[in-house]
Amino acid sequence: MQASANDNSPGGEAPITANPTISEVLAAYLADENARLATKTYGLYADVIDLLQHSLNGYAADSLNKDEYELWEQLFNAEGDRHREFCEIFGPEHVLPHMGEFLNYFMVRKVMAGQDLLRASGTVTKKLAKWLADKGYATAEEVEDAVERGVDAARDLPRAEKLGAVLYEFTSSKYSPKDTDIEDRFEIKRVEPGKIWLEGFDDGRLLGPIAVPAQATKLCLVGWTISGAVRETGKKWVLVEAWNVYP
Repeated sequence: MQASANDNSPGGEAPITANPTISEVLAAYLADENARLATKTYGLYADVIDLLQHSLNGYAADSLNKDEYELWEQLFNAEGDRHREFCEIFGPEHVLPHMGEFLNYFMVRKVMAGQDLLRASGTVTKKLAKWLADKGYATAEEVEDAVERGVDAARDLPRAEKLGAVLYEFTSSKYSPKDTDIEDRFEIKRVEPGKIWLEGFDDGRLLGPIAVPAQATKLCLVGWTISGAVRETGKKWVLVEAWNVYP
């Protein structure tokens, strides 16, 4: 992290922040894209970058080392003009390592996004990774990993969002939750037309076959995760609630 002498505290030497910061770098990236993109497409790019900054500000501090975390804590908890968010403290080397959490958690669980925005999140990830490398802010290995994640996200996120909507509609119209339901994150282990088999993260049991709409099984992929609740009814397991689907 390159240092700058930004004065974050009156009457004393400021804690060292990055030069440039993530916010400054992402603003420069958007300025370059604005020069070449149509207005509608640029709007999607700007929305993705805004969401990426929200994700970094909200969750990236958990990955900091001890000294970095202390700096973040000091500036984040400061009052008034001295307050700084994650993206106003740290440099662009923190962006690409966060892409997995951004695409696989934040975009799935924290954002009510349409198909266009979900696809754009993968595209922007790829473009941003290559731009960061061109500017000397990222290594070839980081870029390769981010581009792969971007390709997967552009393909899988819209499909997972559609699957989640189908399962939510199916379960909400069919079942009412009970205290005895088992809530967990379940990995999809097997798929057949109108049937899925799930394995709970907590106890590792294989549950199934579980009847779901044929439309859902056309969208399911082995290895994806469904967060929700299941119930044992007689000798059968049923999916009672489906909150999110994670590729």
